[in-house]
Amino acid sequence: MMEALTDVLKAVDDFVWGPVMLVLLVGTGIFLTIRLKFLTWKNLPYAVKSTLSKEARTVTDGTGDVSPFAALTTALAATIGTGNIVGVATAMVSGGPGALVWMWISACFGLTSKYSECMLAIKYREKNEQGEMSGGPMYTMKKALKNKKAGAVLGWLFALFAVIASFGIGNLTQANSISDALYATFQVPTWLTGVVVTMLSLVIVVGGIKSISKISSVVVPCMAVFYVVGGVIVILGNIQNVPSGVAEIFRMAFSVKAVAGGVGGTIVSSMMGGMRYGIARGVFSNEAGMGSAAITAASASTDNPVRQAYINMTGTFWDTIVVCTITGLCIASSGVLGITDAAGKAVEGSALTIEAFKTVLGPAGGWMVTIGIALFAFSTILGWEYHGEKALEYLMGTHRYNMGYRIIFSLVAFVGATTTLQIAWNFSDIANALMAVPNLICMILLSGEIAKDTEAFQKILERGRS
Repeated sequence: MMEALTDVLKAVDDFVWGPVMLVLLVGTGIFLTIRLKFLTWKNLPYAVKSTLSKEARTVTDGTGDVSPFAALTTALAATIGTGNIVGVATAMVSGGPGALVWMWISACFGLTSKYSECMLAIKYREKNEQGEMSGGPMYTMKKALKNKKAGAVLGWLFALFAVIASFGIGNLTQANSISDALYATFQVPTWLTGVVVTMLSLVIVVGGIKSISKISSVVVPCMAVFYVVGGVIVILGNIQNVPSGVAEIFRMAFSVKAVAGGVGGTIVSSMMGGMRYGIARGVFSNEAGMGSAAITAASASTDNPVRQAYINMTGTFWDTIVVCTITGLCIASSGVLGITDAAGKAVEGSALTIEAFKTVLGPAGGWMVTIGIALFAFSTILGWEYHGEKALEYLMGTHRYNMGYRIIFSLVAFVGATTTLQIAWNFSDIANALMAVPNLICMILLSGEIAKDTEAFQKILERGRS
């Protein structure tokens, strides 16, 4: 019975994350980018500069619960996760090294999807009974769509799928990744990892968004820098292979026929394979178009929804263009892609990234990737707690159940750390994909409003520059 249920869920999971969903996700990004006259691309330097400015760390402008930078890092906490280490390696094994190029392409259009969902979430947010900001695609759907009945249904479905996904993708699977990685590298018992993750989660999430954002604004930049510096050392150590590695990545990305890569060794892939796995892993990593980051964006202190949306948009840039690229170049330049284990199976996932880091750093490379996985996965648990909490608040119509949710959410991390739940993974993966459907419909219907507000802010920007 259990096996049959697992098979059914896997089949549904493969379908919802199949070509239709990927076309819908990337297609919406392309449509919005054209509708906004490529302003999100043009203003990316402004957005990155704003993110790194001193003003982004203050809560003085407009209304909100946390600083613009803290809102971004909390959203990044949920998106920079195991996908940046495990997902990239899996994509390059399954779709060839060219999958990296399709990750970049999907991220370029994902910038606009992330910008649009965040802008709308801030514009249509509201204060709850405690005076805290509550927002996200569910509020946008309820308040902004002309057909109020359809808006209410879409908003309710989005919130329901977000709560389910928060326990699965945002918690169980992340805690499992941490315990697996620490056991494999340092032989830490899984129950001990479960206790530590549960206690740390509880201490942090009980304080709500202010506590989560305070930790995220320190942990996220530190862990990203830690991993990126390690990755750069590996790339420099294998610098002689980088030109041929990059050439191979582009050759296999656009090869119509299935070809074997010099970098990939035994790996054979075509453009369609690279496109499928690159886009799927890229979207899974940066969550552009999923609507999750918009929930956190709504907590930001800002005087203009467009200004904060540009800051939150950079989440896709940091996640995919920076962190995923580091992983991809480490693998491509180290010559480990295509190697097999003792059983003759291709090495993939975290094991492949560890092998790449070991080529320059030795055993320390394995430790670095393991610590990276633990930090990335733990930050994802924190970010997703807030997403799930706000979605539950929307479903219940009150904040009164938030504390109970925080406690249960933290305890579930222990279950994830000590048990491998394939059913939970598949079920929450489906919920994660289904979140995107109402969100994408909403953004397409409101694309005219998004374009209008963006162009109005562009005039403010240009006045400031002149």
